[in-house]
Amino acid sequence: MIARDAYLDLDPVTAHGLVRDGHAILIDVREAGEHALERIPGAALHPLSSFTPDALPQGGPAVILHCGSGKRSATAMAKCRAVGVPCCGHVEGGIMAWKAAGLPTTR
Repeated sequence: MIARDAYLDLDPVTAHGLVRDGHAILIDVREAGEHALERIPGAALHPLSSFTPDALPQGGPAVILHCGSGKRSATAMAKCRAVGVPCCGHVEGGIMAWKAAGLPTTR
């Protein structure tokens, strides 16, 4: 289990385990075109260009953010923290690190 408002830099394997075990959901903050080309299965799309922390799902599993390399998801996580919206963290290294760890993506 993980705190819903931990705001952590999570390695891909840890993030995958939290999602797999139902403790967290994954939110992709890349743009729609990037998401359409390749995505992490089950990740919902909330592009950073129109990102509002209040639009994140609340009351369920913790939220983990991801992007391509970790920069945009860190920015989105900081936005959440600034307004007090719970976010357990983001995938450090983004989908690139996720793939490098041998975790699944889909096209």
